Amino acid sequence: MRPAELDRVTVAEAADRYVELVRARTVTGALSPSTAEVYARDVATLVELAGEATVLDDLTGADVDAILLAFARRPDGRRAAGSGERGGGQSPASQARFRRSISALFKHAALAGWVQLNPMTGSAVTAKERGGLRPQRRALTREQAQGLIGAARAVPDAVPAGKRRDQRTELRDAVIVLLLATVGPRVSELVRANVEDFFTNDGVRYWRIFGKGGRTRDVPLPQDVARVLQEYLVRGRPAVQDKALLLSWRGRRLARGDVQAVIDRVQARVDPDQRRSVTPHGLRHTTATHLLADAVDMDAVRRVLGHSDLSTLGRYRDELPGELEVAMRAHPLLRGEPGGPRDPG
Repeated sequence: MRPAELDRVTVAEAADRYVELVRARTVTGALSPSTAEVYARDVATLVELAGEATVLDDLTGADVDAILLAFARRPDGRRAAGSGERGGGQSPASQARFRRSISALFKHAALAGWVQLNPMTGSAVTAKERGGLRPQRRALTREQAQGLIGAARAVPDAVPAGKRRDQRTELRDAVIVLLLATVGPRVSELVRANVEDFFTNDGVRYWRIFGKGGRTRDVPLPQDVARVLQEYLVRGRPAVQDKALLLSWRGRRLARGDVQAVIDRVQARVDPDQRRSVTPHGLRHTTATHLLADAVDMDAVRRVLGHSDLSTLGRYRDELPGELEVAMRAHPLLRGEPGGPRDPG
């Protein structure tokens, strides 16, 4: 039941009380510490966007809409870190998580008597509208992708200042970027990869990828990628018993969170005119977009990415500048016609 009297606490006071309650639930095992910290971080963002001196009960559904939209536009610091650029807006997943976090706070506030009416009930902004606010596309253009790949392949001969030779990670970083940009694995598939998952058949190097739902797929590697992989295995990977493909210089398997830092480190070597921050999932989009734009068979792209249904490819496909113009110039019905492009065959 709602308390008889309204407690007109500020947004900051409500946040402090709520976060204290959330963290106390970790003691009983009702919440994991990591989940509690996510709630705490999102609530702190709410305080920043709503204004710490604002009375919680004064927030309306329109105010919540403004807060959700402001959060959606905020640069994603994980993508901007180390790249020297502003990151894109928040991903749809981050926006959904933020909405759940503040919704939980307001639900508790209604029960605790901090608000007369939960303002979330008056929010009119849909998930589709929030997701449409992302200012940057996910896939890199051909020039941006080639800049990143070129930086990854250009492994310097000299040992960087302050590093011992056995602490160098440039070859490993090159393997990470090249696999993400050309094969488009999920980041979980990449960090789970073991050395034994790579094999050669009829002179072609394959990666046996263990994907979702227990499905596996054997994906052939481009020759340049296979060459860098072999170089890494011979002289770049620490000589330890661990079977993981990707290791820290201390010999430990890399975690998912380490991959973004690797991409950002390689991006820092890209010419500023070609540089744009990108996530591991953005490189998966890049793979799909450019394979499809180059008229690679859709079923082949589906098998490379590890999808069970062709229809799923739609969400991994971004528009490329000038793509329609190129397609119309090479129109199959006009090949060999007067004034049209000639059929090279």
